[in-house]
Amino acid sequence: MSHTDLNQLRTFVVLYELRSVTATADRLHVTQPTVSYTLARLRERFRDDLFRREGHVMVPTTRATELFGPLHEALSRIEAAVDDTAGFEATTYTGELALGLTSIGEQTFLPPIMGALARERANPHVVVKRIDSDEVEDALMRGRIDLAVTVSPIDVSRLWGTRVRSVEYVALASQDHPLADTSPEMFEGRRFVRVSSRGGHVFPLHTLIEHGLMPQVALSVDEYATVPAVLVATDLVVLLPRHVAEVFRGWFPTLQVTELPWPGESSPVTLYTRRESSLSPAQRWLRKLVIDAISSGEFFDDPA
Repeated sequence: MSHTDLNQLRTFVVLYELRSVTATADRLHVTQPTVSYTLARLRERFRDDLFRREGHVMVPTTRATELFGPLHEALSRIEAAVDDTAGFEATTYTGELALGLTSIGEQTFLPPIMGALARERANPHVVVKRIDSDEVEDALMRGRIDLAVTVSPIDVSRLWGTRVRSVEYVALASQDHPLADTSPEMFEGRRFVRVSSRGGHVFPLHTLIEHGLMPQVALSVDEYATVPAVLVATDLVVLLPRHVAEVFRGWFPTLQVTELPWPGESSPVTLYTRRESSLSPAQRWLRKLVIDAISSGEFFDDPA
């Protein structure tokens, strides 16, 4: 395959993923006229429009959708071979790598990630960006973040994803105000902290609604950051993932975990990146490091 053919292939794949000539030009570090010229050549080659502009979006045709899978796979194989020969030295890499994490993800996953970087003596500039669940796909595709970790299910037709941890919910309260033994009546007379579900953890809110506990909500907050300190100082209760509760207990040993009387599981925590052909060697290395750092070992290379 010639260098020109490879550039056309790369342009097609990135344009399909981003649906924008401007974003494609930015990703490939070329001008917008270059992308438009390459698209014209591709249209001649495949005898199809491939993309039609609808407002600010380049919508792929049926033919483009048929081509994407085989062309993406071909590009992935070629670039993987090139990357393998080029190699990657984590200890000398000083570029910026952006992680998309929710508030709760920042509290629970950032410490083991930074610990893994330290053990590898790697010195990238890590930038953490607070990403709501409905922003993850766009942020990855446009290159604002290199990797995202979220509990929210996301369409992976344009992304790569793998499950890293199951999610089981529990109740957390102060030992000074312990909950009754696990039963449907255990929350009688107790007041709750309700945390926004925008980070993807919708189970607590659904549970409060389903079991008629919303009238007992005494405090509503956007994030979990201040919740453990509030629990220590009050008799309030919060419903949250078990792995987060264990982190909070490490900070405040007087907090106590209690099992719920109802099934308390949701979709697993999943790590997302762009597809293989769109990743740099640094991004592939980061993905592996993060998976090793935060995976519970329940899932074995099982892409989402």
